[in-house]
Amino acid sequence: MPAPRKYPDELRQRAILMVLDAKTDPDTARGAIRRVADQLGISRETLRGWVRRTEIDNGQRPGTTTDDTDRIHALEKENRELRRANEILKSASAFFAAELDRPLR
Repeated sequence: MPAPRKYPDELRQRAILMVLDAKTDPDTARGAIRRVADQLGISRETLRGWVRRTEIDNGQRPGTTTDDTDRIHALEKENRELRRANEILKSASAFFAAELDRPLR
């Protein structure tokens, strides 16, 4: 179960839009995250992470998008499950092979 969110989604979206708008103007680009974070009472690092994630998801910055990250996690989980099932099948086949090779009384 994920941890509860400290900030509402509306505040998060509003803060991200304010920073992205401020970054488009060269006069207000410098220190935009600090100003918006102070105005809205948000941690600067939290806001910086939100903006970075949004820029990656929008293709403005290199990195793994949220959708790709979720897909990778799902594939890794499936891979672990398949490896476990494969080990079980190997053990079962070795057991039954040994049973077939055992001489009858």
